[in-house]
Amino acid sequence: MAWFSKIARLWPWLAAIASGLLYAGCFPPFDQDWLCWIALTPLLAAIWFSGSKTKRRWWRDLSLGYVAGVTFFWIVFSWLQTVTVSGMFLVGAYMAIYPALWGWICGLLRPVLRAPVAVSRWTQPPPIESPTNESPLRRSPWLRSTNNLRLAFLLAAVWVAQEWLRSVIFSGWGWNTLGTALHAQLVIIQIVEFTGVAGLSFLVAFTNVILLTTARRFLIETQVRPMRPHYDLTWTMAAIVGVMGFGLRALQNEPPATPLNVALVQPNIPREEKFSPEFAQKTFEQFTRLSAPALGTTVRPDLIVWPESSMPGPVMQDQLSHDFVMDFATKAGTDLLLGTIDVDETYDYNAALLVSEGARRTQVYRKVHLVPFGEYVPGRKTIPLLARVVGDQVPGDFGFGKEHTVFHLTNDKALIAPLICFEDTIGDLARQFVLGGANLLANVTNDGWFLRSPASRQHLANAVFRCVETRLPMVRAANTGVTCFVNRFGRITQVLTDERGSQFTEGTLTGEVSIPMEREPTFYVRYGELFAYVCVGVSILVLVFLGARQFLGRRKSV
Repeated sequence: MAWFSKIARLWPWLAAIASGLLYAGCFPPFDQDWLCWIALTPLLAAIWFSGSKTKRRWWRDLSLGYVAGVTFFWIVFSWLQTVTVSGMFLVGAYMAIYPALWGWICGLLRPVLRAPVAVSRWTQPPPIESPTNESPLRRSPWLRSTNNLRLAFLLAAVWVAQEWLRSVIFSGWGWNTLGTALHAQLVIIQIVEFTGVAGLSFLVAFTNVILLTTARRFLIETQVRPMRPHYDLTWTMAAIVGVMGFGLRALQNEPPATPLNVALVQPNIPREEKFSPEFAQKTFEQFTRLSAPALGTTVRPDLIVWPESSMPGPVMQDQLSHDFVMDFATKAGTDLLLGTIDVDETYDYNAALLVSEGARRTQVYRKVHLVPFGEYVPGRKTIPLLARVVGDQVPGDFGFGKEHTVFHLTNDKALIAPLICFEDTIGDLARQFVLGGANLLANVTNDGWFLRSPASRQHLANAVFRCVETRLPMVRAANTGVTCFVNRFGRITQVLTDERGSQFTEGTLTGEVSIPMEREPTFYVRYGELFAYVCVGVSILVLVFLGARQFLGRRKSV
């Protein structure tokens, strides 16, 4: 029986690893999004159905959650090794703390079979045939639908809360949440117009819990009574069908819109040439050559978009880059949006620049949300170890922009939200531009730092939700991809690829964008992450309740 005891000790940890693997399988390059509906069940099973004799079970539950988390993050963010190997391991090790906290809460909320009321030794014991001698499994909490629904609700709320925490601490990096896994399922993602992606994460986490409790209930019912339908699973399935029904109806809603012709340029410049002065002329020639086909058509574009940090020098400060951009915009006779570096006496800024009115007017947006450990190091001066780990990749910090600047086109056909790099993955940021009047989302990015990894596809998977949340289209110009058009439903309508279907190419993508004529803000635009905040509030109440229960339990034992 030695082998059996080894399996008994190992299976919970293998189950936690399995959850991490299933969760990672939802995202590029694997794209098996259906796995999200069962990804958490192995971890839950390990926490609930093992370790009953462990002294510090809470630590075991925390560790199981951490193992699942670190497995997920090391796989899904493995592309960070193209920039920093040590940073990849540190990021995964840090982010795994959040699933670990969820695992801890799962253990604290573990359903427990309560013992029957003790019978006095002076009381005559009941006869054997008495109903009081029935199997204790008949009193199992797993058999009650209300218990299972309450458990699923609380754990789904806590899951959303830990995702929200991950998205805000250290300025946050909330990529690849459980709800994001459904990015390609247009029918089901339309609900984020109200709840944000947090609503999808809640639904998926809720379903994971109900599936496991249902399986447990079936096993118990085979031992104590005939199986019968329970409304916990029925209501869960009905909720999913209801969300899909709303999505089908939303997809049929096409409000009046104004067409805007846009040309997106993808230069595919290697990262080692990006800011090198010796390649400056080559860069200028490449942008001129790639933009020429769009300018030579009968339908001239209203807007040309070049990606993040397009020029070898800061356009407003470097004379060579400034002369090229202004000369190009003058000759093109159309508005030009591009990414650049902006400089003042204090900081360098990652910025976007709109050159309009025949180069007579320039509008600048300085990036508000910087990527931690990419564009700045949190605590660089107070925790020097962090800066040493990142090394030469982040030698200095960019400055934080302070305004959500909305760009105005010359022809007034659109008001642009210029989202830079990963800013198109942050719903609460994008909505600030929409509240300021924007009716077109434009992302300029350079994912070329991560070479031919899944990073750019994961970036796009997280970005499409901004279109559904705001009901606005998005155009994306990327240095190495993914350059594309996304409509108001989150559908990717056009993508720039080569003849082999690869995004890692150079070229120009032209298309027509439908700018909505009506400016009625969505529920999400008006109230932001309200759903996530409610889940955070529920999670705080759960912690208060658990703390009070622990305190009262200790007092009774004294």
